Amino acid sequence: MVGSMFVRRLWVLPDVIVVLVFVAIGRSVHDHGVKVVGMLSTSWPFLVGLALGWLAAARWRREGTSLVDGAVLCFITVTIGMVLRVLAGQGTAVAFILVALCFLGAGMLGWRVLLSRFRRQRSTSRSANPTR
Repeated sequence: MVGSMFVRRLWVLPDVIVVLVFVAIGRSVHDHGVKVVGMLSTSWPFLVGLALGWLAAARWRREGTSLVDGAVLCFITVTIGMVLRVLAGQGTAVAFILVALCFLGAGMLGWRVLLSRFRRQRSTSRSANPTR
């Protein structure tokens, strides 16, 4: 039980990486640089949204690794992230919201697809070779 809780908590890391890559690419493309202060300023709304999404997943007793979990986490991350950006005076635009949904969706769903395939392949190889 404790081991599974620890592993569930580790699954947040790929999502954090996706958010940070999204922010770094955006800051780089818009010539804002990828300095620590700038990264924190731009990423905190999305990281707060992601944290709240993962808290909801834990409350609902979800592992967080299914495609449905990824879609819900992406939606929560972007929604809360955009609201917090507006409240902080950072602003948003429809194009930015769409880019965020597409990029974060691709990243957050992408690693889950790979994990699903890995798990399926591993279970298939175990059932084909039961002596392992």
